[in-house]
Amino acid sequence: MEKKSPQPMLQPPLLAGRRLAPTALAAVIVLGVAICAFMAKPFLGALVWSTTLAVLFAPLDLVMSRRLGSRSLSALTTAVMTACIVVVPAILVAGTLLNEAVRSAAVVVPMFDAEDWTRFVGEHPWLAPALQWIHDKVDFPDVMRTATSALGTWSGSVLRASFSGVANLLLTFYFLFYLLRDRERITEAARMSLPLSEPEFSQLVRRVTDTIFATVLGTVAVAALQGGLGGLMFWWLGLPAPVFWGVLMALLAVVPFLGAFVVWAPAAAFLALSGAYTSAVVLAIWGTLVVGIVDNVVYPILVGNRLRMHTMLSFIAVVGGLVLMGAPGVVLGPLLLAVTLTLVQIWRDRAAASIDAPPQQRDAAQCP
Repeated sequence: MEKKSPQPMLQPPLLAGRRLAPTALAAVIVLGVAICAFMAKPFLGALVWSTTLAVLFAPLDLVMSRRLGSRSLSALTTAVMTACIVVVPAILVAGTLLNEAVRSAAVVVPMFDAEDWTRFVGEHPWLAPALQWIHDKVDFPDVMRTATSALGTWSGSVLRASFSGVANLLLTFYFLFYLLRDRERITEAARMSLPLSEPEFSQLVRRVTDTIFATVLGTVAVAALQGGLGGLMFWWLGLPAPVFWGVLMALLAVVPFLGAFVVWAPAAAFLALSGAYTSAVVLAIWGTLVVGIVDNVVYPILVGNRLRMHTMLSFIAVVGGLVLMGAPGVVLGPLLLAVTLTLVQIWRDRAAASIDAPPQQRDAAQCP
């Protein structure tokens, strides 16, 4: 009986030349990622804030999930509670700030009137050269009129942009619901997509979480506390626009190297030059001891070693992110820098491990 020779195995069609080369495949992936980034750009703010809230309120969602027994119901409950905790106070503060700023403009502008400035210089002859130089270089009445006009324009733009703000707010909590409900699936998809080992991915996730907590709970919360305390003292001393100056102190406190003293220190000097020495001393003591101690004591308690970023790098991340991406850049700037530094550290650890490995292991690692 004649023995049949084995038939040659047929090559799959993909191996017959229709498979993309690795370089072409990488180019297609890069192009797809770029297109997806452009599509996601209009939703950048909502995505950043929803991700931030999802990380911050993940412990609350875990508690609600254990009690309610449903991922969808717990995510919905957590999103509603987050809105009550974050959005309602923000809306109240924004409305009060807008009304206070517009109302107090009429009070602040006359303080820099030319006649009042001349009288002020006459009352302090020892400061006359410096004050005269400032007056020659800066036209305060014109600056205040321009600021008042800009404030009115800004108020109108806020009203015109209210629809856009509501839409972004709704999108933020729409994304938040799914980020909370599908948190495990999203994390697993990210782990499978990134070329990182399990310890490396855990290191990256931990750094992202720590940066968000440090930026929001540390920087933003401490800045809000400083602004609130500073505005409270402005109100107690009877200074104009305490809410406006309090919010301004909070905004300045977010930026490293700056702080609430940029507002309260000139105010204390103005009170002293105006003859209100008691108010000036009280404001100076309050700003130095109470407002200053918040940054030196409360911030380390909330943040600890979570941020792990040099002050100069933190300044570049916050200010650069704010300029480049707007308000979301306050969180996204430090976050992107922290992720980049973490990936560099992972690369350095891999390189060090490769150098310290025996030659046989290095050769095996280099083989395809």
